[in-house]
Amino acid sequence: MNIQQTLEGAKKIVIKFGSNSLAKADGTINLDFMNMIAADCAKLMALGKQIIIVSSGAQVAGLSSINGWAHKKDMHYRQALCAIGQVELMDKWRAAFKKQSLHVAQLLFVKEDFEDYHHTLNMRNTLFTLVDEGVVPIINENDSVSFEENSIGDNDNLSALTAILWSAELLVLFSDIDGVYTDNPKTNPDAKLVESVTDIDALLKGITLGKTNSFGTGGIRTKIEAAQKATQNGIPMVLANSKKDNPLASLLDGSQKGTLFEAADASAPKE
Repeated sequence: MNIQQTLEGAKKIVIKFGSNSLAKADGTINLDFMNMIAADCAKLMALGKQIIIVSSGAQVAGLSSINGWAHKKDMHYRQALCAIGQVELMDKWRAAFKKQSLHVAQLLFVKEDFEDYHHTLNMRNTLFTLVDEGVVPIINENDSVSFEENSIGDNDNLSALTAILWSAELLVLFSDIDGVYTDNPKTNPDAKLVESVTDIDALLKGITLGKTNSFGTGGIRTKIEAAQKATQNGIPMVLANSKKDNPLASLLDGSQKGTLFEAADASAPKE
């Protein structure tokens, strides 16, 4: 199947937006983008689909509010900035979805939440209740209390863990590139887009992994790690460019390309 067919066939969809997707060139929060995404999500939900969003951007939103902290690198300032920014981020998402007559809910997780049976049971039950009632859960890592030992580290992997927890049927990661390329397309004009991946190990042998980007904590490596987690649990993943007009709608109508990581056969015996 291609991306359009996969998206058409999936009812339960987790969509992740990184800091680069949510930030404008000057590093401040992109309200127009959030409004556009809310409109796209509303269209998908009108088709009977259920949506969970994993959203980075707490630091970006915090810097939009208190730009005097932009150069403070101390961990305590970073955590405090995330606490400030998370409020701003959710307020912007709330306002965007309110225009579509939809409610949102906030959930903040750390790594150990996915490792504790009672935590995961409660998280799963809360997610099911919210989406069944037409509410859009918006998830982020709890950066204000997490530390190196209990940090998931990036929202690419958080989105994969969320997709697995919720038994999603599709994971969509939005980035600032069209998908996985054989090399960095920003520096190598001969780089080719890989539109379909059935063997991630083979893919890794044939591409060059770049470094992390300006605002985010991940890079193409963490996106492939997320794809490995998702596909091994029977969940296909799409990596696509958030900088296109109406990126979700464009994937659904087939006008935007990306990389589809096809799910592993859940019935196949594991080695």
